[in-house]
Amino acid sequence: MICLSHPRRSMFIVATALSLFLVYAFLRSSPGAYVEGLNVGYTQKVTDVSPPCRHIHGMDDILVVLKTGATEALEKVPVHINTTLKCLPHYVVFSDYEEEIAGVRTYDVLRTVRKETKDTDSDFALYNRLQAQGRQGLLADDWKDDVNGPLGKPGNPGWKLDKWKFVPMLDEARLVKPDAKWYVFIEADSYVIWPNLAAWLSQLNHTQPYYLGSPMQIGDTTFAYGGSGIIISSEALYRVSKHRAEQPKEVEEITARNWAGDSVLGKVLHDVNVPLLWSWPLLLTARVWEFDHLAEGYGRKPWCYPAVSYHHMTIEDIQSMWQFEQHWFGSGEHILLLHRDVFRGLVFNSTLLGRDDWDNLSTEPALEGNDSDIITTVECAQKCYRDPQCLQFSFENNKCKTSKTVFKGFSRQGILSGWMNSRIRALLSTSDSCSEARYILG
Repeated sequence: MICLSHPRRSMFIVATALSLFLVYAFLRSSPGAYVEGLNVGYTQKVTDVSPPCRHIHGMDDILVVLKTGATEALEKVPVHINTTLKCLPHYVVFSDYEEEIAGVRTYDVLRTVRKETKDTDSDFALYNRLQAQGRQGLLADDWKDDVNGPLGKPGNPGWKLDKWKFVPMLDEARLVKPDAKWYVFIEADSYVIWPNLAAWLSQLNHTQPYYLGSPMQIGDTTFAYGGSGIIISSEALYRVSKHRAEQPKEVEEITARNWAGDSVLGKVLHDVNVPLLWSWPLLLTARVWEFDHLAEGYGRKPWCYPAVSYHHMTIEDIQSMWQFEQHWFGSGEHILLLHRDVFRGLVFNSTLLGRDDWDNLSTEPALEGNDSDIITTVECAQKCYRDPQCLQFSFENNKCKTSKTVFKGFSRQGILSGWMNSRIRALLSTSDSCSEARYILG
């Protein structure tokens, strides 16, 4: 049995406002049912628990909210309905447009925003067309993806509208399941491992004001990054709901002045005395294939922490991760899935000596000073081999790059990637055995 430890939060967590802001600007993407006879018309209880569904202790006390938008929902929501949401006892899909997707109803999360704001703020142009004309009101520009710059995607109408959903979705979630102990808000490209989440939350008191997330910062506001999942206790959610009811205009004015909705929510939570509990590496900002399982961040090494969430997951990523997770837990041998297990099962397990048209995210130039050009993949591999710390390499257009860590990476034309498998195996043989799973509890 895996024992649970209660590590102290590292005293040397240091992140400058600039670094967190730059990371956030790089990561932020465009926005991303349950209903059982409540007066508000939400929720649908999962009654068919046939395989691969299994009971996860604690999930009955959790409401999961998938936030999305009309310009992405038809593409990105169905895979969740068939995988990550499939066996949850309580979930709801919030959007800017009500419709049915794969048998699940989406609900208008912006319905309680003041009419004055909807009529006067240009961010609501897309929303107002959707309400008046349905999907027929969508324009070509609504589908156009914008370059993700320092201030997000200001040229993308769906992205601009998305920031208005973050605070109202807390009120709507409370209407869906007022007796929930925890509310978990995810996006359409998020992936959450529910047994790990439930095990983590079981050690926290929902009657205390908890706000859990992967930290980002804009200006003076440190907040939970939306794509990694935002987890809020019932007490914290109640405080936000009360504040919004008392000062709706002020909350909307704050939203209008900011460009990121998760930052707005972080400020509102700060205003009601709910601080962020920095939750990396339980909640991640990266795809599983692009996460450095061997690195240290915020004074923590991921290896023995449960993997709770990933972000920027494609439809194929979600399907692959779901299949791996079902096999892992379906064996009946495991109660948690640690980052160690993900690395061994999905990253290194599929690593080859060499792989064409594949980018393993090696970043360190192999040439230094007066070194002559490396013109073949063999020479690139030899360069890595001669460096005892090198674990992988990639070769593209006569440019050789190496790395002292290990990524699986992704398909990309014109690149050959390779790994030093014997070194990686030796590293694993001396790695932490994880007799205790580690959590972030305060």
